[in-house]
Amino acid sequence: MLQFRMVLRVLAAFVVFMSSVSAKTTLEWWQFWTDPDIRPVLDQIVADFEKANPDIEVKLTDLTWSDGHEKIVIALSSGKGPDVLELGSDWLAQFAANEQLVDISRDIADDSSEYDGWSMATWRGRVYAFPWLLGTRVLFGNREVLAKAGVNNPDWVPQNFTDLIIAARMVTRLDGLYGWGSNAPEKHRLYKKFLPFFWSYGAQVLTDDGKHCVVSSTKAIQAMNTYRLFHDSTGFVGTQRQIEDAFLDGKIAFILSGDWLLKRIRKEGRKIDLAAYLFPGPRLPGKSFMGGEFLAINAASRHKKEALRFIRFLASPQNQLALCKAGASSNPSSRRAQRDPWFTADPIRDIFVRQLRASKHPPVDPDWVYMEAEIERAVERVVFERELPGVALRDAQIAITRIRAQRQSQ
Repeated sequence: MLQFRMVLRVLAAFVVFMSSVSAKTTLEWWQFWTDPDIRPVLDQIVADFEKANPDIEVKLTDLTWSDGHEKIVIALSSGKGPDVLELGSDWLAQFAANEQLVDISRDIADDSSEYDGWSMATWRGRVYAFPWLLGTRVLFGNREVLAKAGVNNPDWVPQNFTDLIIAARMVTRLDGLYGWGSNAPEKHRLYKKFLPFFWSYGAQVLTDDGKHCVVSSTKAIQAMNTYRLFHDSTGFVGTQRQIEDAFLDGKIAFILSGDWLLKRIRKEGRKIDLAAYLFPGPRLPGKSFMGGEFLAINAASRHKKEALRFIRFLASPQNQLALCKAGASSNPSSRRAQRDPWFTADPIRDIFVRQLRASKHPPVDPDWVYMEAEIERAVERVVFERELPGVALRDAQIAITRIRAQRQSQ
């Protein structure tokens, strides 16, 4: 009899155990962080979430930037896919317009002021993703190269484009040195180098109401002329990697780049007297480019509440800070994380946080990938084919207007 009771107790315990296992919710998350310096930190964050939420387990699937977008498109178009998605800011409008993401507008109202980047996640007045890690570009300077050209004051800061072009030309006069790193034609990259000039002059891609393309305005032409001036008179021309190589090798005085350069300097043990400045514009500060990584919920998910809980955990200030420290990133969306001494006590990381306040992002538009291609083509025509800025930008405006009209007619 005693043995029979023990068997019953064991069976009962087993039933309870199996019930608890079967009651677990599995969240699928597709994400892009595969860097060996960052992935262990990300795995620990996921483990911490599962410990705090024993009813949920998270299954990670790694994507790459080369084909991740295509895989997401296929999955969401089939009505399947993961519960949680990491999305680049340029993709949000495409998926929101196709009603493939959950509208989280009501769920983020309480803490929205503690995060930057909401406008990039907003489509037609509704919010479809949570800003996670943002990205901007700052003006990097090599003080050793500048000193060779006579710019010896360590506190020197370019107040405008004129200051910058003068210093760049002083460097270019020296044998084998260049003042500016100018990008060769690279898809999805060249426009990010032109738009800071474009926005700094007050030019716009679309009118405030989003109805009309205005990339050929007088301000846009001014920006293109200035961009070409830097390219023609002081520029070392190459891919982004080639420009950064030359900068770190002491051949270029100034480049416009992101915080990935800081990680590279640390990883390669580079010795460089690095300066970082706000992008100057016609007057300080100018407007730099802003993008970012966002966390969204698949509209087809059966676990939307759990997915939102997980997203909030990932985007918490402490977890953003942990990821930034692991990856030498300087652009958390959390304002509390931005106020951490790890940022404020370091002059270069602090510049990145300050530049976020003086940055813009492209229009949130499902056709942006096609619009950016037309802007890049205009830059290529002006810089590499010697086309008149007004003509190249006019043609870009006509093409973008046609692209947007085609979608509206569908």
